This record gives sequence, C-alpha cells and structure tokens, in this order.
Amino acid sequence: MKIDGKPYRTIWLGKDGTTVEVIDQTRLPFELVVKPLKSLEDVAVCIEDMTVRGAPLIGATAAYGMALGMAGDTSDKGLATAYERLMRTRPTAVNLRWALDEMRGFLAPLAPGERRAAAYKRAAEICDEDVEINAAIGRNGLAIIEAIAAKKPAGSTINILTHCNAGWLATVDWGTATAPIYMAHDKGMKIHVWVDETRPRNQGASLTAFELGHHGVPHTVIPDNTGGHVMQHGMVDMVIVGTDRTTRTGDVANKIGTYLKALAAKDNGVPFYVALPSPTIDFKLEDGVRDIPIEQRSPEEVTHMTGRLASGAIATVEIVASGSPVANYGFDVTPARLVTGLITEKGVAAANEASIAKLFPERSGS
Repeated sequence: MKIDGKPYRTIWLGKDGTTVEVIDQTRLPFELVVKPLKSLEDVAVCIEDMTVRGAPLIGATAAYGMALGMAGDTSDKGLATAYERLMRTRPTAVNLRWALDEMRGFLAPLAPGERRAAAYKRAAEICDEDVEINAAIGRNGLAIIEAIAAKKPAGSTINILTHCNAGWLATVDWGTATAPIYMAHDKGMKIHVWVDETRPRNQGASLTAFELGHHGVPHTVIPDNTGGHVMQHGMVDMVIVGTDRTTRTGDVANKIGTYLKALAAKDNGVPFYVALPSPTIDFKLEDGVRDIPIEQRSPEEVTHMTGRLASGAIATVEIVASGSPVANYGFDVTPARLVTGLITEKGVAAANEASIAKLFPERSGS
C-alpha cells in the first residue's frame, strides 16, 4: 500500500541481508520510523511491546525472528530456544503459533549448516504468501461491497464501519478488513469508513486513520461508543473487522469492543463480516468464549495516553485517577451467531463448522 504515493510493506529485509526492518507502529501517527531488528531478542521485544501488531504481521515477524535466531545459533538447541522465546510473546494471535510451527517443521530436518539461509528464504516466502492471501481476501470482500452498492441508488456512498486496525499495518500488505475497502476505493467506488478510535491503544485513531488518510480513502474517526448510534440512524451499510483467532465453529476473537459492535449490528440489521487469512482459523478449538486465551495487558495502556502537544512535542499523560485499579483485557469473543460471514482467501464462509470445513477440507481434520 502507499503512504503519500510511496509504496510500503510493514516488514522487509535490510540491505545487509540479515537485519530485518519494520515500521515502528508505536511511533505512528506522528512519526514514520523504520526500526532495525538485529537479533532474536529484538524481534521478541518488538512483538511484545507492539512495535508490530496484528495477527498476520506478528506471524510474519516471528518467522523472521526464527531466521535471526538461526543467524546466531543454528544448533538444535538454538532452534528450540528461538521457538520457545517467540512463542511466549503474545498468547492470543494464532498466526504466531502457525508461523513458528511452520518454521520449526521446515528447519528441524535440515543440517545445522543449512538452517540460516533456509530460514531467511522461508520467512520471505511467508511474507509474500501473506500479501497474496490478503489480496485474495480483498477480491472476495470487494464482491460483497459491490453487491451492497448495487442495492443502493446509483452514485451512493458505501459506509463501512471497522474496529481496531486490520489494515495493511496489521499484515505485510493490503490488510484483511481493509483489503476490500482499498480495492473498492482504487476501483473508483465511493467509499467512506467509520473508524472506531479503539481504546485503550487507539489503533483505529492512530493506525487505521493514518493509513486510510495517506492512501486517500475518505473516513471519519469516531469514539468507540458511537458505533451503535450511527447504525441506528442508517449510516452504516456493513461492518468489516479482522480477527486474531477464529474457532472451527466460527467464534471470533478480536480487539476488545468487537463483540459490542456485533451486537449493535445484529440489532440494526447491519451485515457484520470478519476478514481473515486461513492461518487465523484454529481448528483445534470449538468454543471461543471458553477456549480462546484472552491476553491481559499492562494497566498503563488504560491509565496513560500518548499524544502530540500544541508545541509539537510528543508526551504521555495520565488520564485515570491515581490509585484506581484497572482491568485491561486485550480481546473479546464474538459468537458465531452474530457473524454474517467470514471473508477468507478461498471465498466467503458462513460462520459455522460445516461451512468452514467445506472451504478448508485439508485443514478441518487437524
């Protein structure tokens, strides 16, 4: 995708062929900073502190983390150490486990002397595969947007609400929930996006708004609690969100607050779609509310907020009464009954076990 006309990915290999470079998302939207990752620990920390975030990008970054691990120690012990360190970074996003299992399974049979080069090659392939998957999600979602547009008066604007950031900044390129939006916009359709601010980390206000604005997509940032209001007043044609883990039965774990948007959409007859690459489907899990681990993050994400002062300086300020306890659940689970459809790279599935298994028969027995 583009920032002011210049194409970017979120992660790439540096000119030295070893260093991994990423867009530091903790510095957005105020600064575009490229951060070099030179070691396994650099990668682990950048996933933990959300320098990179979003399930697909976490997986891609973890794959390069395994490569950096092999750059330091190609022994079986080094392989195990890299896998275990990266697995501890984020508990909810299933793409992390998928990428690490893929890398370990690929590297383990190789002789230690072959692992370094092979790891970098496979990590690059995983990144390229992510781009192709998201482009396919975009094409499948575009068909839904076109169908909605066909039911409206000619020339009408299609209003789409999204939550958190499931844009290209959450993937290697294109995004999941935003891929259909970008394709519709680039095709010349009149698109407007309601962007939830997405407290507590404000990924909507800081990341989704940043990328939509710099790509030229009309949008409006709204407080999280405004979504129900705009749906009640007929100002939303569809909701598209991403997901960090989806069960084989169609339950969806996504950024905290997604469940409330799904309830509002159901009450107002607004289609609620989830865009996801197939590695995000966890075929081992049946009940999302019971089985998906929900990450609890630092209280400081709630008690403090970072922004730009009138002077132009970036500052972090406290916004909660000192001493008040804080709960900071990172995700919630939207039951399948509230999901209109799952937009994947292979097509659109109903949010139920039979439809998902039909679309992915090669994985449904795992």
